[in-house]
Amino acid sequence: MTNEKFGGIEACVFDAYGTLFDVHAPVASMASQIGEHADAVSNMWRQKQLQYTWLRTLMGAHAPFWQVTGEALDFALSFHGIEESALRQQLMELYFALDAYDDARDCLNALKIAGLKTGILSNGSPEMLEGAVSSAALATVLDQVISVEEIGVFKPDNRVYQLAVERMGVAGPANICFVSANTWDAQAGAHFGYQVARINRYGLPDDNMPGKPKVLLESLRELPEIVS
Repeated sequence: MTNEKFGGIEACVFDAYGTLFDVHAPVASMASQIGEHADAVSNMWRQKQLQYTWLRTLMGAHAPFWQVTGEALDFALSFHGIEESALRQQLMELYFALDAYDDARDCLNALKIAGLKTGILSNGSPEMLEGAVSSAALATVLDQVISVEEIGVFKPDNRVYQLAVERMGVAGPANICFVSANTWDAQAGAHFGYQVARINRYGLPDDNMPGKPKVLLESLRELPEIVS
């Protein structure tokens, strides 16, 4: 990790899925029932979930993230020849109450102690985010939980990133430290004007697209000393 410090930060805003919450936990917990294709199902579920958000935004055909998540799961299960409605229901229930990564609460606690505002900016629908935040017991360390449903478009549309500026009550994008594990999201946030730290959960290089994070984290526990 670089020792570069962020300046002028008033709020730290986190992506939810893949950053604070483990999107692969549902399939991992059901792997014995899914069988040899479990990892492939989980990866395709996530891939299609993101792809559908981008395509729906471009098409002007917005739908709540819960619906998109179900449609992506249906594709992944069908592709791998799995047709079990009970399994599908269990996976969706698990997704509604995702596990938080071990470093999430430690990071958020430290940021609150340092006097920084904290929030989530997510594609997730309000009900989904409430379910995940509640199951992970993070409500007391978050000032704002912001859903794209307020404007009806998904990331990486700039209107989503502007929403956090308005809801967090900061002067501008540069006063926000944005944290995401998704390369495209981190880079889009940087391109918008956030100061960005990417959490390297997946061991991926930056994408070949505009915007570069200032810092690459190995753990969210590294973040408080960079921004405070």
